[in-house]
Amino acid sequence: MTKITKEEVKKVAQLARLELDENAINNHAEQLEKILDYIKQLEKIDTDDVRCTTRAIEVINVFRKDENKNSEYTEDLLELGPSIEDKYFKVPKIINE
Repeated sequence: MTKITKEEVKKVAQLARLELDENAINNHAEQLEKILDYIKQLEKIDTDDVRCTTRAIEVINVFRKDENKNSEYTEDLLELGPSIEDKYFKVPKIINE
C-alpha cells in the first residue's frame, strides 16, 4: 500500500476547508495510514458464507394494538396547562385566515 503523503492530507484538508498546522498534517497522515492498513487486513477475511446483516443482533419490532384508553389523571394533567377550555388545553391561534 502506498504511503499517505503530506500533500494528499493538505489537499483533503483544503477541500474540507480545514486549516491544519504541520503537526496536525503529520498526525492525520499517520492516522489515515493506520486506518487504511486496518481496512487492508479486513479485506483478507473470507466473508463468502456470511449472511448480510444490518446489525450485530436481530431486532424485532413489537407492536401493540392501538387502543383508546381513558386516563384517571386527565383533570390533574389539565391543571398543569396555562389555559383550559372544556377538557382541552387552550392555545393561542397561530394560523391566519
